[in-house]
This record gives sequence, structure tokens and C-alpha cells, in this order.
Amino acid sequence: MKNTRLLAIDSATEYCSVAYTDGTRLISRGQEAPRKHADLLLPYVQEVLQDAGVTLADIDAIVVGHGPGSFTGVRIAAGIAQGLAFSQQIPVIGISSLAAMAQQTLRLHGAKAAAVAIDARMGEVYFGTYVAENGLMLQLGSGQENEIVCTPSVVPQLSAEHEWHTAGTGFVTYAEALPERLTGAENGENNVKLVASKVRFPHAEDMLTLGLHAFLHGQGVMAEEFDVRYVRNEVTWQKLPGRE
Repeated sequence: MKNTRLLAIDSATEYCSVAYTDGTRLISRGQEAPRKHADLLLPYVQEVLQDAGVTLADIDAIVVGHGPGSFTGVRIAAGIAQGLAFSQQIPVIGISSLAAMAQQTLRLHGAKAAAVAIDARMGEVYFGTYVAENGLMLQLGSGQENEIVCTPSVVPQLSAEHEWHTAGTGFVTYAEALPERLTGAENGENNVKLVASKVRFPHAEDMLTLGLHAFLHGQGVMAEEFDVRYVRNEVTWQKLPGRE
């Protein structure tokens, strides 16, 4: 029985990436390139498949970053993923941008818990918290509602039960406000330990890890049934000059 072959595509943030795995090899491409996602993704797909020595017909499922993030970027990746999947009649698996960054903290830093915040513009962040379980970063609690968009002043305070690796551009833009809120320092408390990670953007490589688990548990959908998850249905980055 052959190993599962997955192709992952993401352009939900300023960083766009493509990655492939067959369980033994990992091949990827990616770069931070705002406003160039539409030009880069398909060539990346072709390069990755060529380096892997496979064709699209060999792929078992397409994994894609379904948001939250840039309204336009999420749609670009979703459109390409749906088109590729539809052509082969294979499933599409949507992976959270926030969860992918949490998974990256586990891969790079061995994190056991992660607080992830993407700068959502307009004074807000996309925010989620994750804990490691059997090699996967999983959302705390249950349901997709644990990924929210809000101002830094109202993000949920973290539990002192974990040491939290922080990830995402939200912690760059709100370098003081977010840690103060998350640790309770604004209220004179500070029992929560935060560890800054190198992670700023999601990467398709980490979506493969989460995507394989989802695929093996039958969580993929056919291309025509796939939908993105904006968290809020607003264009945010386009409201600022020079941003995607």
C-alpha cells in the first residue's frame, strides 16, 4: 500500500508556500512576497511536483490554508486548490492559518502550547490557542469558535498551566499590548510564561502534518463543497495602501 501523497498550498498571509510529502520526503517552496501570490503559487506547484518526480494525478488530496488571513490571499490559494482538486476528483482539506503556525512552533521549538495572533489590521488580531497532543497542535476547547478576531485588549488571558510560545505578526504589531493582556500584567498579575518564537507566518509544510491527520480521519471534501474561513467577512489588508 503506497504512502499518502499530499500537496499543500497557502497564501493567507504575506508569505506564500507550497509543499509536498509522501510520508518519507518533504519538498517545499515559499517566500514572503505580498501582492505576488497569484504569480508564484502555480510555478511553485510545478517545481515541487517536478522535484518530487510525481504528477498531479499521483496526489491523493490537496491541503490548503483556509484562513483566517488576507481576504484576497485566502481566495487565491483556495481557488488554485479547488481547481487542481477538481481536475483530479480528489478531496480538499482546509487547515487553519493559526493552527499551522502553532504546528510550526512545535516543529521548530518543540512547543507544548502556542498562542498565535495574526495582525488583522484595523486594530485587531486573528487569535487562537493550541496545545500539543500526539505530535499535533490542537485547539484548546472545542469548535471553530476558538479562533476569533478581536482587539488585543480583549483576547482571552492565558492559563498559567502552560508555558506559551507566541507566534504571528500580531505579536510584532502589538508587542506590548498582547503580552500584557495574555499574562494578566495589565491587572497586576503575571503568572503566565511567554516564550517568543521565530514564527511569523504559516507555512504549507506544517499544513501537511495537520492535513495528513485530517485526511486519514476522512475530513476532506470535494472541491465544489470546499469553503474558506475568513473569521470575519471583511477585506482588511486592502484598506491600507500598498497592502494586499
